[in-house]
Amino acid sequence: MKDWITATGGRQEADYRVTFDTPDAPRLALDTTVMTPLAHLGVLDVEGPDAESFLQGQTSAQVSLADGNLAPLTCFCTPKGRMLANAQLMRVGPAHYRLIMHTSLVTPLAEHLKKFAPFYKVELHERDDLALLGLIGHEAAALAEVRFDALPSGPWHQAGNDELQVLAHPGPRPRLLVCLPDGRAEADWHWLKEHATPVDNSVWRLQDIQAGLAWLDADQRDTYLPQMINWEALGGISFKKGCYTGQEVVARAHFRGQVKKRLMRGQLDGDTLPEPGSAIEDAEGKRLGEVLHAELDAYGQVEILAVMSTKEPAEPLSLEGQHLKLLKQPYPIERVDPESMAAKD
Repeated sequence: MKDWITATGGRQEADYRVTFDTPDAPRLALDTTVMTPLAHLGVLDVEGPDAESFLQGQTSAQVSLADGNLAPLTCFCTPKGRMLANAQLMRVGPAHYRLIMHTSLVTPLAEHLKKFAPFYKVELHERDDLALLGLIGHEAAALAEVRFDALPSGPWHQAGNDELQVLAHPGPRPRLLVCLPDGRAEADWHWLKEHATPVDNSVWRLQDIQAGLAWLDADQRDTYLPQMINWEALGGISFKKGCYTGQEVVARAHFRGQVKKRLMRGQLDGDTLPEPGSAIEDAEGKRLGEVLHAELDAYGQVEILAVMSTKEPAEPLSLEGQHLKLLKQPYPIERVDPESMAAKD
């Protein structure tokens, strides 16, 4: 656990969870501005003269679009198109790119990419010396602008410099992710605490669920095609770029309409958090899919993200004895080209 998190009164528990003695944290996020350490996320840097060409051959993003303004989603796949990691890609400086993903995937992805690195002038760095903070609420933008002198133009964009970056994420409330050196995290936290309430990082994870955004962890790697977590609907796949590992399978699944499972949102009628991988069953007891993430919402009910069959299910649906109601996704399930996102800038 990072020292600065302990110094702020946070406690890190299993599954990369950080908790604070703040009651009704999810409800606070509905009406006020809150902040949280994003201990479940980690950073991998790719640096060197060949960094762009190296990443271009490995990732689903059109790397040139990560220009210091747009910070697109991306993923890394096996030759069979299964994701080894999904991430957000940003450019920190010339020949310096940064990937943000679930912290349990930083080392496995680095080890995978190092197999190809000897053919390029590039270095990989697992950045344990960086802190990630989350701001949620209508005052988040003002706080970032005053404290960090950086404010992104919209979701999946970045602002800042080579030392500190601020990223805007989608969600039911305005959200900003701040990436900064560990050495200044405690001071920044105490300043922000005068204007925002510390909450568990489960609040940020809940907003990811409500945004229909799944960050895979190490137990889920090499399992899903990108489309199974709606990655093309979030602009996380460029179908206009050249080859990358797994590209042929990913493109075939898209153009032939062969995706039989999709990421879906749901709500349980109880307050028991299911474990990732827990089975979702239809009225006949047939397995339809499995849970990726689950968190308690502001009303004490469990909200989930699950990968499920796209076939019309035989209702009622259940999950470990709890009734499951499917919820509408906050975006249409259709292809969004990241090139079109860059064209709007």
